[in-house]
Amino acid sequence: MTETVQKDTYSAALIIIGNEILSGRTQDTNTMWIAERLTDRGIVLGQVRVIPDIEEEIIETVNSVRKKFDYVFTTGGIGPTHDDITAESIAKAFGVELEQNERAFQMLEEHYGLAELTEPRIKMSMIPVGARLIPNPVTAAPGFIVENVHVMAGVPRIMQAMLDHVLGMIEAGKPIMSNTIACSLAESTVAKDLSELQAQFPKLQMGSYPHYRGGVLGLSLVIRGTSKEDLEGATEQLLDIIRKHGDEPRALSIRTVEEQH
Repeated sequence: MTETVQKDTYSAALIIIGNEILSGRTQDTNTMWIAERLTDRGIVLGQVRVIPDIEEEIIETVNSVRKKFDYVFTTGGIGPTHDDITAESIAKAFGVELEQNERAFQMLEEHYGLAELTEPRIKMSMIPVGARLIPNPVTAAPGFIVENVHVMAGVPRIMQAMLDHVLGMIEAGKPIMSNTIACSLAESTVAKDLSELQAQFPKLQMGSYPHYRGGVLGLSLVIRGTSKEDLEGATEQLLDIIRKHGDEPRALSIRTVEEQH
């Protein structure tokens, strides 16, 4: 029997579905929450797309990203109203029928009672054939999983509960650690050195991000990776680079495996 080897990291894409996000009526607060929790599990969020409640857009986007990433997460569009068309669109993306799921109907009946199970609420029990359900401890209406696509609610409190369940099921990578170093140098000053350091540590991710805090322009240099040894080595060299250019690092933020769990 072949032993399954854990990957260092897995890749993921997030699809945010909803006209209300695109119009500005609703602020997206889910992306940061999802990204942080995926990072803690060694899952790198490589792409975020915000698309409208249009069937063709949903089908095209889902079929595009599910072939490129290990995991796909969607938020929004599985509620009771007429414009909640995610479930139907996902079914079409996979070429399966949409059916009333017996277990999903039972969940809704137990939560609302048969007398209060209106037609719009029953709509939330319509699930693509063959999908696995994602429990919803808040309002009972479940999300679902088809292959590597995980369909969740858009309401933050509900999405968070669904994501917690999903993350307990899927294969995770190694936690991604990060070091952030702040200094007063211009981004262009360290660009060449940072590029050379990146080449020396190809398994790490490095970035430079100018910031303006308290009326002072500065630069945050971030190193991320799954290897503690590489991270420590690259960080020491980066500190030397900053000092070489006549500056002293103002702050060093270290996010370790122990702090993440």
